[in-house]
Amino acid sequence: MQHAVAVVRAFRPNFLILAPLCAAGGIAVAWRQGVPLSVLDLGLVLLGALLAHAAVNLFNEYDDFRSGLDLLTRRTPFSGGSGALPETPEAAGGVRAAALGTLALVVAIGLYFLWHAGWPMLVIGIAGLALILTYTRWLTRHPLLCLLAPGLGFGPVMVLGSVLALGGRIDAMALLVALVALLLVSELLLINQIPDAEADRQVGRRHLVILAGRDRAARVVALLLLGGYLVVIAGVAAGVLPGTTLLALLPLPAALWLAARLPGAWRVPERLHRVLGTNVAVLLSTLALLALGLSL
Repeated sequence: MQHAVAVVRAFRPNFLILAPLCAAGGIAVAWRQGVPLSVLDLGLVLLGALLAHAAVNLFNEYDDFRSGLDLLTRRTPFSGGSGALPETPEAAGGVRAAALGTLALVVAIGLYFLWHAGWPMLVIGIAGLALILTYTRWLTRHPLLCLLAPGLGFGPVMVLGSVLALGGRIDAMALLVALVALLLVSELLLINQIPDAEADRQVGRRHLVILAGRDRAARVVALLLLGGYLVVIAGVAAGVLPGTTLLALLPLPAALWLAARLPGAWRVPERLHRVLGTNVAVLLSTLALLALGLSL
């Protein structure tokens, strides 16, 4: 029973809402394009996104335990892993099996859409698999790739993959929605690396926080976060996005507060935790409101 609980914790279920929200952006774009949406395909798109995110979490938990990183980090509710394997080391095999099993289900769903939607899905699928399998072990050692990889996975791969899977096309609207997700998710991973920087350095990681320092990384976080809102504004101004997507700007005041507070907040753990929590709420609400705006 204890092993099973550890495996479930390693899924990090509290954070799995991010993937369906990114997929929802792609679904909303396909709906805007007039694509007839079947319940089966909608369900498989959302399930595939959820399982892909779960697979990333599981591989990350397993690799961080094997590398010793889990024993070095100070966990927060938003960073440092679940802590499941340091507390239950004997569950490592179960977590690895769950990661491989989850990935196999993702591949099965991908093959269905490859048969159903055609060869463009193959490019998306290969890119997604490469990101899942290489992120923790290799991409985290290359600052630019480490910064962009999460956003690429949840933006172009997940958003555009959802559009193509449902029979839609990659147009300017789809690209802008994918870009918003790319900026916001890359920002999310970067801000969560701030409290883990010293532990990451000890196991050979080399991301932007380690390379440039926490203050400069905090400024990049602000640029990425606010850049997501600028993309929405520019898209509406250019007539690419419908005016209803301005709903996504509702969390902007909180985003501005984050941009102002983060540079000093990392020095005080309690303040940093508040900033990290607010950041998650801002990101999720922005993506949800963007999908809603596209659907109206």
